Amino acid sequence: MIKQTTPSSPILSSGVWVAGRRTLTVGLVLIIVATAFEMLAVAATMPATARDLGGLAWYGWAFSAFMLANMVAATIAGPEADRRGVAAPFITGTLLFVAGLFIAGLAPTMPLLIVGRAVQGLGSGVIGAVVYIIVGRGYEAESRPRMLAIISSAWVIPGMVGPGLAGIITEHASWRWVFLGLIPLPLVAALMALPSLRRLAPAQQSSDTHDHRPRNHDIRMALMLAVGAAATISGLGKLIAAAAIGGALIILGVILTLVALRRILPPGTLRAAPGLPAVIAAMGLLNLSFFGVDAFVPLTLTAVRGLSVVTAGLALTAATLMWTAGAWMQARLVRYYAAGSIAVAGLVVMLIGVGATTATIAPMVPPFLSIVTWGIAGCGIGLAYSALSLAMLQHAAQGHEGRASSALQIAGQFGIALGAGIGGVIIGSAEDGQSVEAGRIVFHFILMVTVSGLAILAARRIRASG
Repeated sequence: MIKQTTPSSPILSSGVWVAGRRTLTVGLVLIIVATAFEMLAVAATMPATARDLGGLAWYGWAFSAFMLANMVAATIAGPEADRRGVAAPFITGTLLFVAGLFIAGLAPTMPLLIVGRAVQGLGSGVIGAVVYIIVGRGYEAESRPRMLAIISSAWVIPGMVGPGLAGIITEHASWRWVFLGLIPLPLVAALMALPSLRRLAPAQQSSDTHDHRPRNHDIRMALMLAVGAAATISGLGKLIAAAAIGGALIILGVILTLVALRRILPPGTLRAAPGLPAVIAAMGLLNLSFFGVDAFVPLTLTAVRGLSVVTAGLALTAATLMWTAGAWMQARLVRYYAAGSIAVAGLVVMLIGVGATTATIAPMVPPFLSIVTWGIAGCGIGLAYSALSLAMLQHAAQGHEGRASSALQIAGQFGIALGAGIGGVIIGSAEDGQSVEAGRIVFHFILMVTVSGLAILAARRIRASG
């Protein structure tokens, strides 16, 4: 190892910023900033994008396509990194993410924009899975906690400025530059990280042979789940115009989805059986409810309440910052209360926030209150999300924490995709296909309040860890 020139420095002594690893650290931070900014900024720009390209019925797909592709890619990327090393998957993920930015930024129609978002999701899924493997292999044990903290912190700045900056770019230039302007950042990040990544050896080939069948099963189930969700959402969208086709797609989609969920999630998850199944079920419902509203908050504030894109983005910023605050509150509360109890409390706070945000759609309520109400919802999900993650670790069987963690992530990603997809169908199915009707938004938001209630019921079935 290269000797440190200033051993008294706590940062250098951690090994994160030493000369042989500095560019890798910066590269990983930049790639996380790029993906985080894009995920947080798109919701703020989508109202302008939908006005420009038309096709409001496709609105929800901008989020659903991203998350479904992300889910499949993350399932494939981890085993590939074990088999081939981290360099090839990392570069592949970066190139896919950049290609998705390029396609979305130049898209002449909403369907092509959705294709770009799906390609971005593939890239983001690969990057997200590989980054943590890189931390495990590229940093010594005492440096990993610091690096993980740095990666988590890389979300803070995009969370604070992402939606607002995206709104400013949209108002003064074009929504297209939210995609195109970001292209250099991931490329620079990849170039900085690549030399270090090439030196990281893949996992032992023997483990690849041993895990071959389970890995292929997981990939097939992830693909089946994505296809099932896509078919269900598409069927709901076609139900009015072509009832027979829509009904057939819904039946096919529901069957594929249920089969995949039963095989990929712990037994009993679909009925929220006590213990780990209830944790996984609550996480899926939590994400479905919160992100089913989050995707449409800017559209509601701009198209229904008449606020600017920049001001509407402040609601997303408030939710992101309060999410962080809720996570910190959970870290303190867990000393005195069981994780399941904290999750229930967080879900109740989130339900209040979603319900109050629904009330701000009414003309007599000042629209600026939505910044406060959606911040309350963000605090609730911050509490519940962190508590459910802890409860998962408490209830997972020893030696099977990885599979439980994977199930938790899949349930969350599936919930996000389904919530945004259902909202797109309900809100985007106006007669002219273009106008945003307040009544449809209210109906969808109330539906998500109901889902929040189901999440509370599931979380109440989490037994306190002994």
